Amino acid sequence: MDDLPRIVAVLLDGLAPTVIATVGGILLTIVLSFAAGLALLSPRRPVRGVSRIYVEAFRGTSEVVQLFWIYFVLPVLVGFQLVPLFAGVVVLGLNHGAYGAEIVRGAVQSVPRTQYEGAIALSLSPAQRMRRVILPQAVVEMLPSFNNLFIQLLKSTAILSFIVVPEVTERGVQVLVPNFGGDIVVIFVLMLLIYLVLAVLITAVMRLAERVAARKVGRRPSRAARAVTATVGAH
Repeated sequence: MDDLPRIVAVLLDGLAPTVIATVGGILLTIVLSFAAGLALLSPRRPVRGVSRIYVEAFRGTSEVVQLFWIYFVLPVLVGFQLVPLFAGVVVLGLNHGAYGAEIVRGAVQSVPRTQYEGAIALSLSPAQRMRRVILPQAVVEMLPSFNNLFIQLLKSTAILSFIVVPEVTERGVQVLVPNFGGDIVVIFVLMLLIYLVLAVLITAVMRLAERVAARKVGRRPSRAARAVTATVGAH
């Protein structure tokens, strides 16, 4: 336990890359999820086809292999090398965006048909119907699933250690274990705690978002969302 301060310091060095990869991956996931998810609902078959190919390709192949393709194979094909952290963000976004596309598609399709009919009766264009009527209601349904997806993305940042991104897992396995092998239990317990704290923070943010989205469409948020909001408000 004498080495605990040094162990903690090394793991905290990997916190920033982990957070950057997570936030970057989440942002890219959101963009790709909505783009591909709405494309899956397009009346145009070629648009649906391209989106379906993307979704199935990234859901049906290994995330580690995708990472190796982006970081090792792509430079051979195009002639330039991506920065490791950026390559990781791209892979995280592409992979989880494919899963997110199905979340978006399912949530949009879950909106009652009467909402579409009411929007048509108001003479709203297809774009206006989607933006002002359908999506606000669908987003409320998406948020719990996106919460799970973002936590999974956080945990997937550990694969960036394969391309030597100095994130938490890389710091623990490649730096600490070889030098502080006698404290291996402490090292891995601390790593678990770091991921757990980050996952709890993601959940808190998503519960707050769920409450805000539900209020905007006149719904009561889930009990979990109300509890998190009350806790945050108390502080």
